[in-house]
Amino acid sequence: MKTYADTSFLFSLYASDLNSSKADAWRQANPAPLPFTAFHRLELRNALSLAVFQQRLALSEIQAAWLEVENDLAAGLLVGRGGLWRRVLLEAEALALNHTPIAGCRTLDVLHVATANLIGTPDFCSFDMRQSNLAVRVGMVAVTP
Repeated sequence: MKTYADTSFLFSLYASDLNSSKADAWRQANPAPLPFTAFHRLELRNALSLAVFQQRLALSEIQAAWLEVENDLAAGLLVGRGGLWRRVLLEAEALALNHTPIAGCRTLDVLHVATANLIGTPDFCSFDMRQSNLAVRVGMVAVTP
């Protein structure tokens, strides 16, 4: 797999928001499978649920979005990646120590970049500039749809 997509991108891909048209266009042009970790699963579920709480999405919309995620997992468009958590935390700690004082990263930003780095994806796809900047600092190519 070449590209790691963070949750900001996945949310826009599976739910409706201001970046959805960009995410859809990028996905059409880049149909290769994307890694999908336990971290993605948790953060995407929570982001969808938070959107219901914030009254940006209806419960039926997040149920439909999650069904689409499950269908993409079954079709191989998203590929489950497990067994990374301990290594991700250690990698994230090192990134935080070396880059946060300069780049101002939040913990979740660091966790996504650490995960992508451990998986070995050269490209990092995100709508979050802080994450993208950190990805570039550790040698990845930032992809902004």
